[in-house]
Amino acid sequence: MIHKVPDYLSYLRTVKGVSERTILAYGKDLDHFCAYCENHDLEIEKASAHEVRSFIADASAEGTAAVSVNRALSSIRGFYRWLIRFGFREDDPTSNLRNLKAPKTLPAFLWEGEMASFAELPDTAGILWPLRDKALILAMYSAGLRISELASLKLSNVSKDMSGGRVIGKGDKERYVFFSDEGKDALLAYMPARSASIKAESPTDNLFVNRKGRALSVSGIRWIIGKYSERSGLQKNIHPHALRHSFATHLVNSGCDVRVVQELLGHASLSTTQRYAHVNMERLKEVYTKAHPHGGAKKRNG
Repeated sequence: MIHKVPDYLSYLRTVKGVSERTILAYGKDLDHFCAYCENHDLEIEKASAHEVRSFIADASAEGTAAVSVNRALSSIRGFYRWLIRFGFREDDPTSNLRNLKAPKTLPAFLWEGEMASFAELPDTAGILWPLRDKALILAMYSAGLRISELASLKLSNVSKDMSGGRVIGKGDKERYVFFSDEGKDALLAYMPARSASIKAESPTDNLFVNRKGRALSVSGIRWIIGKYSERSGLQKNIHPHALRHSFATHLVNSGCDVRVVQELLGHASLSTTQRYAHVNMERLKEVYTKAHPHGGAKKRNG
């Protein structure tokens, strides 16, 4: 039985420019739904709202997290909309299906003092490549970059004074980002070492490279941040995206307009950015609880 799922995933890759990581996630969700349909002697292209609803209900009953169930439903929605758009189907079986209610979680981030300490780790940890690693951490944090944006950042797209540059975000959308003065200084300090590592026979325009002068991959950057996370002593899950979350949180905490933060992050929807306002409210609650005499803090010495 030949399904249209591979054609849909190919469309996402070649036409929509969706990342491989996202395509893998969509493919996994659709594979599960394909298997469900086959178990019910049905082709995925011909499934009704009843089958989709039953699939979602079964996944939820098996203990699958609401976030994962909703992602699966999103993958299935996208597939049927593609079928309709290209004339393979007339109706959308997901049109009346709603997402499950998922608990609201705040994104992982570091407070200003924690971020400052983390950015100083390359100077003291004595591991990997300190000049590059400090520049990498500060570039990602001070510009609020996604890990994929940092990995693909080109030297030719960065200003000569290292104050900012052009990055390509989700959906091949381009935006200009800015590096802090500290980030700028770290990048300038890293440049001579970067140049010395580049091999004449295999030059690269990528800003961040390894010791052999080759472009750092997404997995390479994730590994570097993980190594410093282990050395940090902070009881937090510090991953590359946590630096982007920290950037947004610090801007909102400083009173920056959420719409400005949206532009700096490259978010398509304002609702995606507004969750950082919730982080700000959590901080206010924390300060209130500690400072107010009846805020909930334990009284000392009676």
